[in-house]
Amino acid sequence: QVQLVESGGGLVEPGGSLRLSCVLSGSAVSIYDMGWFRQAPGKQRELVARILSNGRTNYADSVNGRFTISRDNAMNTVHLQMNSLKPEDTAVYYCHAIRAMYGPYWGQGTQVTVSS
Repeated sequence: QVQLVESGGGLVEPGGSLRLSCVLSGSAVSIYDMGWFRQAPGKQRELVARILSNGRTNYADSVNGRFTISRDNAMNTVHLQMNSLKPEDTAVYYCHAIRAMYGPYWGQGTQVTVSS
């Protein structure tokens, strides 16, 4: 059974940086399309960034140029490097994995709060 465990959230001041990590167990991260979603209070869950099994990446317009998604196959981990954070980036961030006939799978979420 595939499981996803996120880490790296926390409180950071505007303009600061955080790196989120998502460890996949039960399979190989390299064969999944992996993504980071976020959900702010009172808002719908939205896609932030994803990295496909072929390595292609794409980003939400609101984070393009500030966030970077990457994959470490040896560690079975996906990272989300978040720079120049803004208060509107405050949300619970969820890791997501899917591939043909399998998933989607979700992590438990990690809180990111951007505030002075």
